Amino acid sequence: MPQAFVREAPRTAAEWRALWSYTRDPFRTVRRPTREVRVGGVGIGGSNPIRIQSMTIADTLDTAAVVDEIATLARAGSEIVRVTTPHLKAAENLANIRSQLRRRNVHVPLVADVHFTPKAALIAAEHVEKVRINPGNYADRKHFKKWEYSDAEYADELERLEAAFRPLVLRCKERGCAMRIGTNHGSLSDRILNRYGDTPQGMVESALEFVRICEHHGYRDIVLSMKASDVKVMIEAYRMLARRMRELDMEYPMHLGVTEAGAGLAARVKSAIGIGALLDDGIGDTIRVSLTEDSVHEIPVARAIVAASGQHRESSLRFAAGEPPWDPCFFERRRVQALGSGPTRLASDQPPRIELLQEIAADTHDVPAWLETAACDAAEAGADLLLVGLPQESGAVERALDAAAEWTRAARTPLALGVELDLALLEHAGVRRAFAAGNWSRLSARAWAPGAQVPEVPVQYLLRATPAASRRLAQALQEGTLPLGAVALVSSEGAERDPPLHAWRALLAAWPAGAPATPVVLRAPHEAEPVTSFDRYASEHTLWLAAQLGGLLADGVGDAVQLVSRGGPEAATLAREILQATRMRLSHADFIACPSCGRTQFDLQSTTARIETRLRHLKGLKIAIMGCIVNGPGEMADADFGYVGSGPGRIDLYVGHERVERGVAEAQAVDRLVDLIRRHGRWVEPS
Repeated sequence: MPQAFVREAPRTAAEWRALWSYTRDPFRTVRRPTREVRVGGVGIGGSNPIRIQSMTIADTLDTAAVVDEIATLARAGSEIVRVTTPHLKAAENLANIRSQLRRRNVHVPLVADVHFTPKAALIAAEHVEKVRINPGNYADRKHFKKWEYSDAEYADELERLEAAFRPLVLRCKERGCAMRIGTNHGSLSDRILNRYGDTPQGMVESALEFVRICEHHGYRDIVLSMKASDVKVMIEAYRMLARRMRELDMEYPMHLGVTEAGAGLAARVKSAIGIGALLDDGIGDTIRVSLTEDSVHEIPVARAIVAASGQHRESSLRFAAGEPPWDPCFFERRRVQALGSGPTRLASDQPPRIELLQEIAADTHDVPAWLETAACDAAEAGADLLLVGLPQESGAVERALDAAAEWTRAARTPLALGVELDLALLEHAGVRRAFAAGNWSRLSARAWAPGAQVPEVPVQYLLRATPAASRRLAQALQEGTLPLGAVALVSSEGAERDPPLHAWRALLAAWPAGAPATPVVLRAPHEAEPVTSFDRYASEHTLWLAAQLGGLLADGVGDAVQLVSRGGPEAATLAREILQATRMRLSHADFIACPSCGRTQFDLQSTTARIETRLRHLKGLKIAIMGCIVNGPGEMADADFGYVGSGPGRIDLYVGHERVERGVAEAQAVDRLVDLIRRHGRWVEPS
């Protein structure tokens, strides 16, 4: 196995610090300093705000349609617009598009998106403010084979690469044209695959090969990107790139995006997790949300993700010592002491559970009746666990604990019941007595017999993110004066809303080494005030939650996602989509659908909707829906099956990276895809 695949666990404080060197501060958002790159009249990086961009859908040879779309995007707030440039004629037509835009007084900078055709990039650089190239297919052909390269052969390949790439570098330098070196997961060269594998490290090194050529010729108007459809791969690759650039004293700005995100809520959640988590790390200078929808829908989503990020929040967290105890560039689930049993078990080897929190009022007298209603609500929401949030008055807590313990012992429902107890309330002697008298300590440790109606009853501690509270809880758990329980966080009194991403990092970095590794519950706080969604799928709060909770899950932190009673069924849907996007818990098929562009060979939006309707129930299956043969086979990366446009009205079908059917008529292609899935034993009938 190549050395690049071997990961050694860090053992010293200095090694942990080096792992987290990609960010200026793991516990609050401090934007990564970069050089400014000018794209026409728009600056990227430096002291500029995070720029919003999009890409045209229309055929680049249809000048009027492209100009109309660019004008619409500019009015919607797209500060930069990318235009697909698949061949020489498209590159030449950029001059006509530019001319028509000027006549309409539209001056948004243009980016030519070039794959496989270096000559098209040279022409495009004459007419646009920026050229985007993909290192995996600019001068290298993809064969999906791992050739053996000696060091001498690898050096020869780099010389060949330099010869092919140098003309574009010199042309861009001469004309003051910027360049995006945009690596995509799944479209790396055979040379990179051989040495680094199809990994985040391979993505980073692929881009750096091109950066070194640019620097050798004194050209530094460069923006870098590391796109992937898997948000964990995407996050790891950008972090690794930031760390490598810091080691190499490079300060190039970064373009963020989750590629092939798809459509609807799922696409917005994926984009918010990948882009939002990195923005909270201080990484990112320009973003594009890739939706399989009309391009104008991308702009408000992108703006909302930026607005919801930590760039606009001041954290109150100041108590962490050292770095969070995990590798931010290598996914590994955090190991915890298991709690619970059966379908409610919180453990590292189980998918994260979904909890519904119902807060009981202090004046509730008929607690058993209240519990029955709450249990029905939790079941309807599809939750695994009903969690009772206790009131803040000590007397009411005692009554509620007694009634809940009795109700649990009576096995009134197969739904598991837990209590959430603010750690501060345990300072009251009466609450401690009720806690002990109700046998919550015994119940929380009891292993129920197989087949029993009621699983073990978990206790959950509601912890305020302060040093004193975390130390008290850790000490009590370590000494055994409190039973093992899961932990959820709320902001400390008087603090601004601390991002959970940063709050959990701070807590886990400061958690004593000898204390039990408690399961972590990611709490989804409700909106303080109702918010009108900016589109039919999401609000800014939805995207904020996706970025925060999804960012932690992508780091391997989180054993349950907790919903609040006021969230309704939409909250449960959001929780499932966050877990699906991070592939921590799969509830439906995962669709990797590229955004429409001028290369698309069929109606991507309607086809994607049709395929999702037929195949959504195939839980755990990855299905790629790619508009063209140019990027499809590479960019669908680790999909199980692929549906790729190969010509007008014609589809190629793939199993993994292998094309198994060519030129299928579009009218028959979805049925043939279903047959293909059946033949490979992956089909199940929808329930």
